[in-house]
Amino acid sequence: MITKRIIPCLDVRNGRVVKGVNFLGLRDVDSPVALAKYYSECGADELVFYDITASADGRAIFTDILRETAANVFIPLTVGGGINTVADFDRVLKCGADKVSVNSGAIRNPSLVGEAAKLYGDQCVVLSVDVKRVGGEFRIFGRGGRDDTGMEAISWIRRCVDSGAGEVVVNSMDTDGVKKGFDLEMLAAVCAAVNVPVIASGGAGCIGDFITLFKELPGVDAGLAASIFHFGEVKIADLKREMAEAGIPARITSGMTGSEE
Repeated sequence: MITKRIIPCLDVRNGRVVKGVNFLGLRDVDSPVALAKYYSECGADELVFYDITASADGRAIFTDILRETAANVFIPLTVGGGINTVADFDRVLKCGADKVSVNSGAIRNPSLVGEAAKLYGDQCVVLSVDVKRVGGEFRIFGRGGRDDTGMEAISWIRRCVDSGAGEVVVNSMDTDGVKKGFDLEMLAAVCAAVNVPVIASGGAGCIGDFITLFKELPGVDAGLAASIFHFGEVKIADLKREMAEAGIPARITSGMTGSEE
């Protein structure tokens, strides 16, 4: 069985990591550079860096803080925020990213996914979707969850994967920051629609939520979370040990400790 990945997420605003609830009420957490180094050393499998206001502000991602963050990470790094052209892919990759996440840029220009996949390979292109229930359907939101696009989510995700997206991060706006568990219904629908890795995001509140995720939906490849890792509510080493005890394959390194001090 393929090892399940645990991925901390750095939501970066004005050079600082922040976190909110349902995409609102952001509060300061720490320096992305310090957190990236910490997660790289304590057993995280990958790391995601989102410049969460780049798309809404209509600007490019901050490359200086990204370059410094990438220099302190020795695990795969996915970067997103303000990715609107293949030139943005190129710039972010040159700053040290291993994969590039696209969301609003693909909504504005659906051909971007295919163009990037041809240039850099499917494995480099990560489709990130912010999804919320509206009128009984899963709806795609753009600009960091600010705009209801009116597009049905599952068909949009399938279209982007068919165009070349090699991975999908499903951000449930309904469960984001609520800490009551992952959105299993939404994730099941996505897993049934595509045959690329699916990363669950939004809702993790405890170790048990990850166990439930991987037990209930074995098609999900990874669990992504932010606040529970940032504020020390869940230690990655403890999480992985409990996953292994539950029969869920996890990468456990000799240097991992429960305290992660």
